[in-house]
Amino acid sequence: MIRAVVFDVGECLVDETREYGTWADWLQVPRHTFAAMFGAVIAQGRDYRETFEVFRPGFDLYAERDARAAAGQPEHFDESDLYPDVRPALAQLRADGLWLGIAGNQTVRAGGILRSLFTYDVDLIGTSDDWGASKPDPIFFERVAEVVPAEPGEILYVGDRVDNDLRPGAAAGMRTALVHRGPWATIQWETEEAKKLPTFRVESLRDLAPLIRDFNERAR
Repeated sequence: MIRAVVFDVGECLVDETREYGTWADWLQVPRHTFAAMFGAVIAQGRDYRETFEVFRPGFDLYAERDARAAAGQPEHFDESDLYPDVRPALAQLRADGLWLGIAGNQTVRAGGILRSLFTYDVDLIGTSDDWGASKPDPIFFERVAEVVPAEPGEILYVGDRVDNDLRPGAAAGMRTALVHRGPWATIQWETEEAKKLPTFRVESLRDLAPLIRDFNERAR
């Protein structure tokens, strides 16, 4: 049975359109040009950070984050950046008695923002900076398994990427769900791995509660 649901952050809970737009502004690149190159990079299976290198060779994401903060333009997201299905989906899952967590590749600052947004909605929030390991590193999912009060096979990890979320989550023995939104899921959705690997494929996070109920009924 599925007893716990853990969510990725970017393009799962948080629409990153505004954030990547501010990076284009920081690099002084037209937003549509940055977005086009971003899509090309990830469609080729490359690390999204290579997008920044195209416009600024030698780009150091962590150093530039610090520079943005020093310039009064720190990374930021708020309630308006959450996908509209997030709050109702969490409420449905909580009402069904599931343990809920958030765990993604995020900075310490982003972790603080998440904790302010989801004070009462989830049981735990963990970030790659907190744990010293980033997806798809298996250590990240070992950390998830350590903090969730359920066996790996009872955990559903929900994300928008086959490569970063589903593949390593499944390798750790977890159930997985792919949500169809954001650039990665849009590009990967019709691949064989995206069709066969996840336990669930959903268009909205609100689809999860009834799917989990049916899954658990069949598992009884």
